[in-house]
Amino acid sequence: MRKIAFLIPALLLAACSQPPAPAEPAADAPPPMTGATPAEAAASTTPDAAAAPQAAAEQVGPEADDARARIDSVLGDAAQYEKVFNAFRTAVVGGDRAAVVEEVRFPLNVAGGRKITGPGEFQRNYETIITPAVVKAVSEQDFGKVFVNQQGVMIGDGQVWLNGTCLDAACTRSEVKVITIQ
Repeated sequence: MRKIAFLIPALLLAACSQPPAPAEPAADAPPPMTGATPAEAAASTTPDAAAAPQAAAEQVGPEADDARARIDSVLGDAAQYEKVFNAFRTAVVGGDRAAVVEEVRFPLNVAGGRKITGPGEFQRNYETIITPAVVKAVSEQDFGKVFVNQQGVMIGDGQVWLNGTCLDAACTRSEVKVITIQ
């Protein structure tokens, strides 16, 4: 009986304790999307929508077909993501500043929590945005091994993020661009 009496205060304390606060998102993660993404629009009519958050946290497998399937299921229109990925990679590796700008959505999130508001500001700050670390991450990234979640497609260890924006209310048309470079 003494053992039970000894445990009662501890059990009451545990029962009354507040659960830990949810973890804050990583400081270098891209901000949440504004507007509906293609995947959100599809999720409202997809019976598998409840499984999407759990699947979104998993990394894409090594096969390019897996990356396409993963993007299609989480974000929609994998072909558009691959097209932007390839165009951005070619432009960055080739040092083609004008072509890099074509693949970017403004305002662009950059390192240090800054936002680049337009192409002119991007060009003036090109060397501080497209750093050697960014070039290395982009040049070494294989599309078949990209990380995918509801925030987009990640290149490298988060140096670059791509995501889409719906261009109409039904999200039948979308545009994929680079949204973060850090």
